[in-house]
Amino acid sequence: MIIFRVITPAQAYAAIDLSVLGLLFGTMVVSIYLERANAFKYLGILFSWKSRGAKDLLYRICIFTAVSSALFTNDTSCVLLTEFILKIARQNNIPPHPLLLALASSANIGSSATPIGNPQNLIIAIQSGISFGDFLLGILPAMLVGIFVNALILLGMYWKILYIKKDEETAVNEVISEKDAASHQFSPIHLSHQPSFELSPNLDSIYDSKNNNKDHAGTSEDGSREITRKLEEKKKVLEGDCLKEIEEGIPIEPAEEKETLIQKWRRKSWKVCLYLVIIGMVVALLLGLNMSWTVLTAALILVALDFKDAGPCLDKVSYSLLVFFSGMFITVDGFNRTGIPSTLWNLMEPHARINHPGGIAVLAIVILVLSNLASNVPTVLLLGGRVAASAAAISPKDQKKAWLILAWVSTVAGNFSLLGSAANLIVCEQARRVKPVGYNLSFWTHLKFGVPSTLIVTAIGLLLIRG
Repeated sequence: MIIFRVITPAQAYAAIDLSVLGLLFGTMVVSIYLERANAFKYLGILFSWKSRGAKDLLYRICIFTAVSSALFTNDTSCVLLTEFILKIARQNNIPPHPLLLALASSANIGSSATPIGNPQNLIIAIQSGISFGDFLLGILPAMLVGIFVNALILLGMYWKILYIKKDEETAVNEVISEKDAASHQFSPIHLSHQPSFELSPNLDSIYDSKNNNKDHAGTSEDGSREITRKLEEKKKVLEGDCLKEIEEGIPIEPAEEKETLIQKWRRKSWKVCLYLVIIGMVVALLLGLNMSWTVLTAALILVALDFKDAGPCLDKVSYSLLVFFSGMFITVDGFNRTGIPSTLWNLMEPHARINHPGGIAVLAIVILVLSNLASNVPTVLLLGGRVAASAAAISPKDQKKAWLILAWVSTVAGNFSLLGSAANLIVCEQARRVKPVGYNLSFWTHLKFGVPSTLIVTAIGLLLIRG
């Protein structure tokens, strides 16, 4: 855009919304520290805790994923929960694709409820000025009903393969990976007394050699006595070494145990502080404080409370995503300056006014198509101001409703196909890479479910959006 002089460098810099980038950066930092606190691991364990079968498991995935996505973004939830779900499916002998579809679709639907649930909502909340609480109240009914309807569609499509009788005695109460089991078996505590047991094979071999030597010694009694005497001496030496190792090892255990208790106390106290900061952040957002500064402040507090070098955590931030957003702001602004989007909107605007059902349907179809062709974030950047201006001509209440409709449809549109949302691609790629047995979620498998789910959930949600 700058090279072809569509916009100047100053205009390009002005097009970058630093509030959105700050909010996105702060959200990623908070999510990283939540990951360190194993918050998503506990959420994964809840999936299978006292599970009553595959259908119960599917409902849990839909509900817990929607809640986590609304608070910690849909992409983060999909990155951290995909492997848990594949392990649960393998342990319960359930085909994984219904559970993976539940994860991806519920993450998209759940993220629509809050401004921090996904990037397009961040943009809408900042550009519209809608507070966190008003945004939540406006879309929450549609999100709750949408999650329920989405789960029903999954059950209807995969009822037969999800119909697995499960004995309560064999119910999986906790997910333990093979690596965790291996690390538990070979922990230092279990190795502390191991040398005494490792010596027993040597003693057995000595006695075996004793018997063999007796066989080959012939009838010489002096040779047998000499061999027996040497073996007895060697046995006493080895047993003495065993006792010495055990005696030397006993005083060490209390110090190690004490150190472990101190570390455990520090870890628990840090987790408590982290959860208190998260609760405070959510309360501040609900009170209507500036979202960007609130999330950034929470991120800075977590960095300070960690009392460690923040480099490893900050290295996990997706800076490429921040650069991508900056470039997208510039590109969309330059495209708007060409006049093409305004010309197309002027042709469509009389038919897409939200003061009648037909206009809402036309607007929803346009958003749905553009979100799958150009992605949802560019769609929001292109249509946001125009849709809001058209609705503002009707009433201020309709203006707020127009922003919420844009947030709802552009987010749920990601469920239409595998390429419609980054969360879908994350689930597909994560599932494929899981070892030892990955799973390839195909495009057509997703499409068969995604098309009816997107159309039905979007339509029902439009009826429940509050202005």
